[in-house]
Amino acid sequence: MNIAVIGGSSCSRKAYSTAEAAGKLIAKEGWTLICGGGPGVMEAACSGAKEQEGLTVGILPSYDGHEANSYLDVKIPTGLGFVRNILVVRAADYLIAIDGKYGTLSEIGFALSEGKVVVGIDTWAIKGIIKVKTAKDAIGEIKHHVKQKGN
Repeated sequence: MNIAVIGGSSCSRKAYSTAEAAGKLIAKEGWTLICGGGPGVMEAACSGAKEQEGLTVGILPSYDGHEANSYLDVKIPTGLGFVRNILVVRAADYLIAIDGKYGTLSEIGFALSEGKVVVGIDTWAIKGIIKVKTAKDAIGEIKHHVKQKGN
């Protein structure tokens, strides 16, 4: 299963720590981590996943992938800028939004419009986001939805 962690390319220490914990838990479940591939929340999630020997995939905005964080296993440069956000959403079965600004907001909007589950930690207050406080709670919500779907 593919879980996207979305959030800002710059973030607070709290958001970084939360994203790192989410990455660890995603890897522990044996799921693949999908992200935008850059710094901030994306880097933190990848760092956590790599700590647990998880698989990390970054869908990058540039043609050359220069912004790729060092924890990516698979780097997919697109040359699409923020338009690549739809690819992050489409590649994910479920999404965890941590913090974030307008790029994160666009990913949330795409995901909700496609009927995907978005779990949010300290992110946008939008109808449809399942708000939780911790990475552990986010993984619990995803597991609950997976069980409901019978996957």
